[in-house]
Amino acid sequence: MRVLYLLNVSNSSQLSADSGYTFADMLAPALTDAGADVTVASPVPVGDTRVHFAPTTSPSTKYRARFDPGMDALVSLIRDRRPEVVVANQIEAAPALRAALLEAGVDALIAGYCHYLPFSFTDTGVLELDPAMNDRGLGRSVLLSFAAGLAACDRILVHSSTAASWTTAAAARTGVDLGDKLHIVPAPRDVRLLRDPADITPPEGRATGIYNHRLYRHYGTARFTRLARRLVADAPVRLTVMDLFGTRSPERIRLDPSPERHLEELATTDGVTIASDRGDRVRYRNLLASAHFGIAPFRPGCPWSMSVIDCQAMGLPVIGPRTGWLAEHIDHELLFDTDEQAVQITERLATDAEFYLVHAKRAYASTADLTPAVVAARYLEAIK
Repeated sequence: MRVLYLLNVSNSSQLSADSGYTFADMLAPALTDAGADVTVASPVPVGDTRVHFAPTTSPSTKYRARFDPGMDALVSLIRDRRPEVVVANQIEAAPALRAALLEAGVDALIAGYCHYLPFSFTDTGVLELDPAMNDRGLGRSVLLSFAAGLAACDRILVHSSTAASWTTAAAARTGVDLGDKLHIVPAPRDVRLLRDPADITPPEGRATGIYNHRLYRHYGTARFTRLARRLVADAPVRLTVMDLFGTRSPERIRLDPSPERHLEELATTDGVTIASDRGDRVRYRNLLASAHFGIAPFRPGCPWSMSVIDCQAMGLPVIGPRTGWLAEHIDHELLFDTDEQAVQITERLATDAEFYLVHAKRAYASTADLTPAVVAARYLEAIK
């Protein structure tokens, strides 16, 4: 099977902060091991040289990635590679991709992977647009473009049951019948971030938590900041917050300056340490290994989080708000609705060794089916 994998890299200078790239870097070699002939069309190649590379230009903004697919380049790429399956990791590009296949005279299946949903649903079934895609009211247009992409795909892959439910509901509301196109295929865990829980020592009365998510406003960073202050004040806890972006370009800051503002606020909070992996995966692993537990993001529309999986694969229990995929995936004893509940959970993790070790084992076990080989098999089964 010849697979053309179209990958939008949002920040080529900070690949460690791009979960889509990490996904491809783990998955493409595993697909190759399983017998697929894979070409990744991306601004940067994946690490395995057996995977073919077709260089593309990274879109300058998140909206260009959705509304400017570059038809001329797509047609040329398809004619050159003659794929049997094209994977669209930007769902909104699927209609243009369908048109490009027609123009190129190539009959290929289109598989769309919903790495990101520009919407979420409340517990009462209200559809809410993701504010990250709603600058100057563009959210409705992004939603309709996303729905058009779903309609253009032959296969649609999502990370989780929560994502499947939300995608199905959004499609129905926009008049798109998904039929039997939808498949749940989670992302692979990073093989460099594994630690046997048997090698973990529980905290002795004081624990270090790590928050390894993007500091955008729409990730609920203000909500996390409030909890961080409460934890370091009322629980035997110190926190490490990852600076995943470093120095961003002026263009990205103009579009959304919230990461810089939140980082400055957190950096002045007693008991909170700002850390960077400097794009080094070994350094990132060491930062995770130096912590005792992770904290999930407070993003309402969270259909998946690779950073949560990173912690769990390292045997770190992850606490999180009872919302979205987090409520589906995280152990119910580690979910909270209030800051007070979060404080109680972290106190128990810090002082109850048996409780901590049980959840360290459960965290690791929750990623057992996310090996690249297992995920690749599910992926190929979904797109055949």
